[in-house]
Amino acid sequence: KRFEAYGWHVIPGVDGHDPAAVEEAIKTAKAMTDKPTMICCKTTIGFGSPNKAGSHACHGAPLGEEEINLTKAALGWDHGPFEVPADVYAGWDAKEKGAAAEAAWNAKFAAYEAAHPDLAAAFKRRMAGELPADWSANADAFIAACNEKAESPATRKASLNSIEAYSAALPELFGGSADLGCSNLTEWSGYKPMRADVPDANYVNYGVREFGMSAIMNGIALHGGLIPFGATFLMFSEYARNALRMAALMKIRSIFVYSHDSIGLGEDGPTHQPIEQLASLRGTPNLDTWRPADAVESAIAWKYALERADGPSALIFSRQNLPHQERDAEQLANVTRGGYVLKDCDGEPELILISTGSEVGLAVNAWTLGCVGDLTGSSTGDQ
Repeated sequence: KRFEAYGWHVIPGVDGHDPAAVEEAIKTAKAMTDKPTMICCKTTIGFGSPNKAGSHACHGAPLGEEEINLTKAALGWDHGPFEVPADVYAGWDAKEKGAAAEAAWNAKFAAYEAAHPDLAAAFKRRMAGELPADWSANADAFIAACNEKAESPATRKASLNSIEAYSAALPELFGGSADLGCSNLTEWSGYKPMRADVPDANYVNYGVREFGMSAIMNGIALHGGLIPFGATFLMFSEYARNALRMAALMKIRSIFVYSHDSIGLGEDGPTHQPIEQLASLRGTPNLDTWRPADAVESAIAWKYALERADGPSALIFSRQNLPHQERDAEQLANVTRGGYVLKDCDGEPELILISTGSEVGLAVNAWTLGCVGDLTGSSTGDQ
């Protein structure tokens, strides 16, 4: 009823154990050209097992040799373990068909490459997950420019500036937001939101669907050719937890953008104020979690999230303006280490202040007020 209310075509009550019935339902679905189809198949867990069908006993443990033999007899399957009959194997063997399809594709691409060598080279680069040859130099130049400007915007605005700068060199950057683009600041000047008449879109308005957005991003990353990012408030990373963890397990380049990083986020109140979310993200294996302290760290976080090809990144930005932090060349290089000393002292420190993101400015102020040279502040940009 839910999918009927969405306007889908729904086929209910199909016997999921009847191949002919399933095939007929699929044929009917394919004939529907103006709407998607939901096929509802009724099945019995452990179908064919005389003593365990329809119960959890066939799910959490092996059937056992005796029950396996009874099940094979009930299903009319007179073959040994891991034995595939020749006719069944032939029905699933797609080597010849696949080889023909691959040969046709290779011939088509060879013709395309001859006619459009630059586009073909870009396609191969993007499908290989490689960044342009001049990427690193251009990104480093942008980071140096941010450091020289010494501006103090909200890091969500610094994030937008980074997207603006990096997207010029990365046509594969594919963005989106869960109905919060104007708050996350993910709508850069070159974004093209997906619509029915916009085939060259590079942005999706996902609606209030944090999990759906994150799962779709994972699918785009797995396909290749595009680098997806999607944004919501840090608090709402809760809704995307399954997809976040799957991205980390699959080691794919999905970039999760989370703004409004703390209780300093305005009038929305406790329902929008993240508390345990940051610790939870940091505790997720293989998820790089960046919480930049200013515009410079934001540019660096974006650079390394885009460069990382073996796993996802979470970029966490502030709503409020954050002060620029002065850094020497060594400190600038150490941002990528995940933690570095921002303000040091002479000799042994009496107190060490450790902070990240929007709290770094407060720690630096405390260092300044607490007698310069007596306290040490440390910023952690990553993990």
